[in-house]
Amino acid sequence: MIADDLLDIDSYRVHPEAHIRINRDVCRPCPHKACTYSCPASCYQWDEKKQKIDFAYEPCLECGTCLLVCDAGALEWNYPRGGFGVRFRLT
Repeated sequence: MIADDLLDIDSYRVHPEAHIRINRDVCRPCPHKACTYSCPASCYQWDEKKQKIDFAYEPCLECGTCLLVCDAGALEWNYPRGGFGVRFRLT
């Protein structure tokens, strides 16, 4: 099985409030935008036209990669409340 196949069998119980918050003023001048290419769920996308990060927390795998690669300190990251978030399934 390849990684995309494994991600397809995960399920999510999404809380209406995001568990990750972005300070876009801190994020905007970042020279490398590491979150956009390191997030395995592609939650972060750089919008060149608007000069801002587009973020979708719903498919987050809660791995913390974005928090590790964000050297600007633009993220406030917490796990979702109990019972919410990603549910990994094994085949």
